[in-house]
Amino acid sequence: MDFGVVLQTDPPASAVVEMMKAAEDNGFRYGWTFDSVVLWQEPFVIYSQILAATKELVVGPMVTNPSTRDWSVTASLFATLNDMFGNRTVCGIGRGDSARRVIGQKPASLATLGEAMHVIKELAEGREVAHHGVPVRIPWVRDGKLEMWMAAYGPKALKLVGEQADGFILQTADPDIARWTIGSVREAAAAAGRDPSAVTICVAAPAYVGSDLAHQRDQLRWFGGMVGNHVADLVARYGEGGGVPKALTDYIKGREGYDYAHHGKAGNPSTDFVPDDIVDRFCLVGPESAHIDRLQELRELGVDQFSLYLMHDDREKTLAAYGTSVIPAV
Repeated sequence: MDFGVVLQTDPPASAVVEMMKAAEDNGFRYGWTFDSVVLWQEPFVIYSQILAATKELVVGPMVTNPSTRDWSVTASLFATLNDMFGNRTVCGIGRGDSARRVIGQKPASLATLGEAMHVIKELAEGREVAHHGVPVRIPWVRDGKLEMWMAAYGPKALKLVGEQADGFILQTADPDIARWTIGSVREAAAAAGRDPSAVTICVAAPAYVGSDLAHQRDQLRWFGGMVGNHVADLVARYGEGGGVPKALTDYIKGREGYDYAHHGKAGNPSTDFVPDDIVDRFCLVGPESAHIDRLQELRELGVDQFSLYLMHDDREKTLAAYGTSVIPAV
């Protein structure tokens, strides 16, 4: 199992670079960031500094979207970084949540997302593709490579992952939800004539190593609220009995809205509806042994990478604990 770390691009950018360097030193192979350029700083500018400061770390957004940049711009950003640093990027992508909603726009449709993944990958790898109705190719790309990892929860999105994406990003560490979503992705891949095992499975969730469970839960409750935004969309689209597991949908019944001013932050007042058991299921809390047990369970389900969100008040200790205890054990 590979390991990644997910950060927000809060200023100063130098602190993000230093944390990514520390992550690589602790055995992490992937460095991800949010991509929501009103709430945080522009990540692609910072990626160049991260890549320059590290040796082998692979970087990318968790996740970008099809709508805030033209697809040719997104492709050129990745292709430029790859040309500079040797194909060390990956494109995590989804329909769009905070980056779209804070500018008054809805998430993109799955049809748009599927087309965007195709165009971005083709352009970033140097091939000609139809874009805006005309043939386009980036002529300076040499031996470019860009994997597209798609974030998804619902049945139709999981089907698109299996049919098209190079990787699947599941933003929750709940084993029951992982089992269902991974199975759905692999079934769709097989139906499309693809090798199901060729789709990389990435689980991303907050992790906090320590003994004070009450404090850890309070620090990580924001994640249930963030996931709840996507779940609310699923319930609106499919209904409560529309094929989405109750393990994913039941807890949002007390949700009364969401303030993106506190998005992804400990103490988010929009997440009071998230109960402790959801935090325990969706996140990794407790001592190192508890993290190791959950990660081994996820690995047995087919998870290839665990990427941990470091949005709490003891980031350095958790990062070090993973480097010294958790990663070597798993």
